Order: sequence, then structure tokens, then C-alpha cells
Amino acid sequence: MNAMRPEKTETTETETVDSNLAAVTEVEAGIRDFVRNDIAYLRRPASATTTDSPPLDPSAEATVTNVNSLIQRVAGTSLAEIENLISELESLRDLLHAEGQRVQREISGYAQLSQAAMKSTRMIADNVAQWKRAADGLRNS
Repeated sequence: MNAMRPEKTETTETETVDSNLAAVTEVEAGIRDFVRNDIAYLRRPASATTTDSPPLDPSAEATVTNVNSLIQRVAGTSLAEIENLISELESLRDLLHAEGQRVQREISGYAQLSQAAMKSTRMIADNVAQWKRAADGLRNS
């Protein structure tokens, strides 16, 4: 019995792989048909109308519908994620812009403070120099 089970498992796995491959092939064929039908009007002469095209058989139409719904689901999810990412990036851009302006204001404030400190230091140094000269003049006299 143990020898029989591995053979059955291999057979079942092979059948599963074959059925999956057949499903993938069918979906790919449906996509090809859909694309061909979707762009067929581009290859037709301008005088031909859409009523001249033959109707699709039901299985191809069902495949196209399945492919369309699959693409819409995948694209819908991707588009929602992209829109969320765009909104997050926009809010991040606004935050960075506001922070940039804040940093500019801070730097401007520090520059003004630094200039005021330098002016004060110059005034103090000048006054000390004058007092030193006055003190030197008093000592020399």
C-alpha cells in the first residue's frame, strides 16, 4: 500500500499541474482574443461599421468578461494604493514645506540675534578700550 500511494500522489500532482497549465493557457488565449477584438477596429477601414463585426462566441465572451473583471480588480486595488501613496506624499510635501519655512524663520532669528550680539560686543569692547585709555591717561598724569 505504501508503494501505491506515492504513485497516486505523483499522478495527482501531474494532473493538477496539467489542469493549472491548461487554465493559464486558456486565460492567456482569452487575453489575446480580447486584445485582438479590442483593437480590431483600428485595423478596419474607416467605412466599416461596428455592426459588421461578427459576434463573439459565448465561451470567448465569458473569458473576456472574466479577464476584464480580473483586470479591473487588480487595477482597482493598484489604483487605490497609488492614490493613497499620492495623498501621503502630498501631505509629506506640505509638512516638509512647512518645516522648511520654520527652519528658515529660526535661522533668520538666530542670524539677527548673532548680529545683535556682535554689535553689543563691539560696543562693550569700544567702551572698555575708552575706559582703558582714560585709566592709562590718569596713570600717566
